[in-house]
Amino acid sequence: MQADQVQRVVEAALLVADEPLSVERLLGLFTEAELAAVAEDAREAHPAAAAEAPPDDETADNPRTVVRAALTAIERDADGRGYELARIANGYRLQVRQELSPWVSRLFDERPPRYSRALLETLALIVYRQPITRGEVEDVRGVAVSASIMRTLLERGWIRAVGQRETPGRPTMYGTTRAFLSYFNLRSLSELPPLEEIKSLIEPALLEQGDANDAGDDPSGEAPSEEGEREGPAPPVEPEAPGAPEDAAEPSNVVRLPNADDADS
Repeated sequence: MQADQVQRVVEAALLVADEPLSVERLLGLFTEAELAAVAEDAREAHPAAAAEAPPDDETADNPRTVVRAALTAIERDADGRGYELARIANGYRLQVRQELSPWVSRLFDERPPRYSRALLETLALIVYRQPITRGEVEDVRGVAVSASIMRTLLERGWIRAVGQRETPGRPTMYGTTRAFLSYFNLRSLSELPPLEEIKSLIEPALLEQGDANDAGDDPSGEAPSEEGEREGPAPPVEPEAPGAPEDAAEPSNVVRLPNADDADS
């Protein structure tokens, strides 16, 4: 097997996969003998580099490097094309370039899902202040969070229960998932923009949605409305400045649940 054949196999796998593929999963497409043959060719092509590299260095004869080299070649070949190789939290995928979506979306009759202000605000609080309980979200928003909003976020796989806070009632705490990162094309939470920037981005969409509702069209799709929220403001709580959720120290009164979303990178 040659390196260009590895590239073709990896590219074909990315085309047919219905989810991002990690390097480990791509390695599983090949036998050890096939990767060893490619590695041997690399050693023969660059004997000096192979001899001088440290033993633990990820050199060209390392199976993972063979696959990574194929991914790099695919990314390079996609330059200037209508698609790109994207690296996100749980692997790699081929996707249409964002700037071409207005035209490509005309292939599909269904409208993209639209979500209510309540759902978007709830999701933003979970993203930027995780781990957080439903009650804490309600304290910040000043209104109750309906069960249908939490159910929608859970069914979409964007949030999950990450533990229970050691306070009376032991409320469930929620955090985001790898599916959330994948949907929003993120490698990690550190790539999220500041919360104020998020607000400026979604407000025009919310105004557009409100205009459609006034016209008798409900564009909310799967999203629940704010119906069912209690009337009157809740006691105001000043929201904390968003930090880096994944780097924040956990309080001592947190019980963590196992992370079901961990995947090979």
